[in-house]
Amino acid sequence: MSPVSTLLLAFSMSTDAFAAAISKGTALNKPHFSEALRTGVIFGVIETLTPLLGWTLGMLFADSVSQWDHWIAFALLGCLGGHMVVEGLKTDTAHAQPPKQSRHGFWLLAITALSTSLDALTVGVSLAFMDVHIMATAVAIGVATLLMATAGIMLGRVLGAVVGKRAEVIGGLVLMGLGSAILFNHLTAPT
Repeated sequence: MSPVSTLLLAFSMSTDAFAAAISKGTALNKPHFSEALRTGVIFGVIETLTPLLGWTLGMLFADSVSQWDHWIAFALLGCLGGHMVVEGLKTDTAHAQPPKQSRHGFWLLAITALSTSLDALTVGVSLAFMDVHIMATAVAIGVATLLMATAGIMLGRVLGAVVGKRAEVIGGLVLMGLGSAILFNHLTAPT
C-alpha cells in the first residue's frame, strides 16, 4: 500500500470519530483544549488498536467479524445516542437540571470510540490479506483519529454555544444517525 493510500485510509477511518467527537463537544460546557486532546488520545489509541485486532482476527475469523461489526456499531451508537436524546429532552427546571459537564467519563468516551472504530476492525481484517505494513497503517489511522477527534470536540464547543440547551439532543441524533449510516453502508455494499 502506498503512503498516499495509507493516509487516505487513515483519514477516512477517522471521519466517524470526528462526527462523534462533535456531538460529544456539544454536550460539554465549553470544553478546553486539554479535554479535546484527552478525547482525541482516547479515540486515537482505540482506533490504533482495532485494525491490529482486526488484522489478527482476519487470520482466524474473517467471515464472522465482517458479518456482525455493523450491527454492533449500530446498537452501541443507537443506545448512546438514545440516552443523550432522552437526557436532552428532560424538562428544564432551575433545580432539576444539572449544569453541563466539563468533561466526559473515560468509559463513555471509550465505548463511543470503540463503536466508531468497528469499521477499522473490519479494515484490519481485510488488511490481513494484503501486502501492508500493519503497524504503520494502524499508527497512521490512530494519529488521524487523534487529530480529527480533537478538532471535533473544539468544533462541538462552538456548535454547543450556538445551539444552546438542546445540543445534547442534536449530539444524540448525530450518534444515532452515524450508527444507522454504518449499518446502511454495510447492508447495501456490494458483496
